Amino acid sequence: MFFHIQKLINPIAADEPDPAAANILQEGLGGQFGEMRTMMQYLFQSFNARGDAKPFKDLIQGVGIEEISHVELITTTINMLLDGSAQSPGKTPKGKARKAAVPGSGGSTPLDVALIAPNTHHFIVAPQCALPVDAAGNPWNGSYVYASGNLVLDLMYNLMLESTGRLQKCRIYEMSDNKALRSTVSYLIARDHAHELAFAKALESLGVNWGKVLPIPNFDATQYPEVKKLMDLGVHRTQHHFRLDDSEMGKIFRGSSPANDGFEIETTEEPPEGAPVTALPERPEEFAPGLTPELMEMVAAVRDFK
Repeated sequence: MFFHIQKLINPIAADEPDPAAANILQEGLGGQFGEMRTMMQYLFQSFNARGDAKPFKDLIQGVGIEEISHVELITTTINMLLDGSAQSPGKTPKGKARKAAVPGSGGSTPLDVALIAPNTHHFIVAPQCALPVDAAGNPWNGSYVYASGNLVLDLMYNLMLESTGRLQKCRIYEMSDNKALRSTVSYLIARDHAHELAFAKALESLGVNWGKVLPIPNFDATQYPEVKKLMDLGVHRTQHHFRLDDSEMGKIFRGSSPANDGFEIETTEEPPEGAPVTALPERPEEFAPGLTPELMEMVAAVRDFK
């Protein structure tokens, strides 16, 4: 079973709405190498694990549980990049916001930003929110998940998955200077690096010379200022197991880094501190008005109940 805290695993920087940035970030969410895939792959591998290999199961599952938080983080970032874009001057074909007591009254087009947005489903299927799709609008596909039951094969595939995911996120970083997008992508670049190290260390402990078969991509992510700040803090050298009971992840993820950079890696008992989650506002133009006064009164009664 799982437990949840209503916090984001990392803060999201504030910036203007940007539907184009939201759409490229969809690849990091619902793409073949996105966060939905890593989450489902590692969880299925751990749920289906056979034999007495608890330290390895704990490591794979710990990373998988973290990926749930990454899905939450990247989804929330996409929501921030989309929400309010219909009222954002310069983001619509006519270059100005439209406000009316009744959305669309008098022939107005309060959602015409969708005509120039890369993914109109963000405004038609969802009320300016994330979708479980990639940047081309293709739905996330369960066939992406690789869970063979062979521990070495699964770990090798996971290392490849994290390496490709980090590579793609570096490309996404270079596509937009939106602060919200970059704060989240930078964090995910650093954490993908940590997961590369986790699976590489696990392979090393099994005697697999992964470095000659599947080397970690050789590029310096510290050239990105936001990533450097995180890596200077050692964000890529720690793992959290997110367990309330006993975890044996620390038997694997410890000691010298498999990146051979002179640093040590460690498993920590305490999870990340987290960041506040802000509720999305009402969007009348999307017919997503929120709660009626009557429902608000009932919600308040439940909230204040002791």
